[in-house]
Amino acid sequence: MSEQPFTPNQIFNLSLSTIEQRMMDFYEETQDNATTIQLLLALRVRYQLGAEEFALVLKDLVKYLFTRTKVTKTMKKFIYFFQDYFETSEWKRINLRVFPVRNFIEKAKSLILSPLAKLLPIEVAAT
Repeated sequence: MSEQPFTPNQIFNLSLSTIEQRMMDFYEETQDNATTIQLLLALRVRYQLGAEEFALVLKDLVKYLFTRTKVTKTMKKFIYFFQDYFETSEWKRINLRVFPVRNFIEKAKSLILSPLAKLLPIEVAAT
């Protein structure tokens, strides 16, 4: 992970336009997905603390990171904090992209258990 481009004071005090420009410059220069996602998460915290103008800060960058870059551990760890950046159909595609094995297992389990539930008594199928 590269050196943090912002101090905590800067993340919570710089104006929206300044942060957007510096974040874009940082990402274009380093292509560091993990650090960029962590910084975006810090801006989500700032929004949650009451900075309404940070509601969907750098939406295009977030969408780009989650749809077009290699899936990383950081992305998997923090994906759910960015759910409101995406429409429902986009969110389903991104979830499949980030967690392909988990989704495959859940789908296979539902396909196997669905016919079994019809054959088993209701009490057994519910457990």
